[in-house]
Amino acid sequence: MAATQPNAAQSTASPLVSTEWLEKNLEAKKLRIVEVSVDPGVFERGHIPGAQNVAWHTDLVETVSRDIAGPDKFAALVRRLGIDRDTTVVLYGDNNNWFAAWGAWVFAQYGLTDNVKLLDGGRKKWEAEKRPLDTRNPEVAASAFAVTPASPALRARLADVLAVAKRERDEQILDIRSPDEFSGKVIAPAGVQELAIRAGHIPGSVNVPWAKAVNADGTIKSPAELKALYAAAGIDGTKPIITSCRIGERSSHSWFVLSRILGYPTRNYDGSWTEYGNTVGVPVVNLAGTVWGGK
Repeated sequence: MAATQPNAAQSTASPLVSTEWLEKNLEAKKLRIVEVSVDPGVFERGHIPGAQNVAWHTDLVETVSRDIAGPDKFAALVRRLGIDRDTTVVLYGDNNNWFAAWGAWVFAQYGLTDNVKLLDGGRKKWEAEKRPLDTRNPEVAASAFAVTPASPALRARLADVLAVAKRERDEQILDIRSPDEFSGKVIAPAGVQELAIRAGHIPGSVNVPWAKAVNADGTIKSPAELKALYAAAGIDGTKPIITSCRIGERSSHSWFVLSRILGYPTRNYDGSWTEYGNTVGVPVVNLAGTVWGGK
């Protein structure tokens, strides 16, 4: 089937694209496909044809200062990827698009929002359907992307969540970690290197693990299902929401769901528990009694 331009209805109305749509549009001129995976080497073993690789822990962050990529670094990245403000960008990755969603959050801070999509189901669904994979690195013409300062509107800081924890601000904190992390039974999932001294959660936060928003095939649940899921925890979009996890990656997935799919006013707290749990003197709720480095 001949390649077509991205369907305007889908590429502008929805923040998601299907695997079927993407395979039909692999060679569209104004389309860029970008993989942002967690596990090293996944891209090299085979990726969606035409996809380019972005390493979340170097390309999308300032590695020394623990910050999102600054304007100069971000501009260099998107120019290399051939992305401009009129380019349709499809992000995907492993682990149900954890860091693809992180990429979408970083892109949105630089004004690339409506034209940036997630591949619904990510690598998991693409591979399960035995769609084509490639090991070649595509050659794309660099863009002349004009960068602007990152907007602070989509990002929560420690002071913001502390104000909510102290009931000085009427916002909601959605902690999307596992129930054991939220309760304080464990500080972090097994095998991770980014840790906090204390375990537990931010006072006033509610817990809806990020994976509850995802179907078995990796796709995101329907808007009706998502609204019911979050409403059961008292989140319905009537108040501003801050998503939080451990280092901000899983919470960016929930940010994408709440903000881009449901249209709820949402910011992501990328400092998350590794910042909050290491901060001296802040209030902590710990149901398991492991507040200070032990039982």
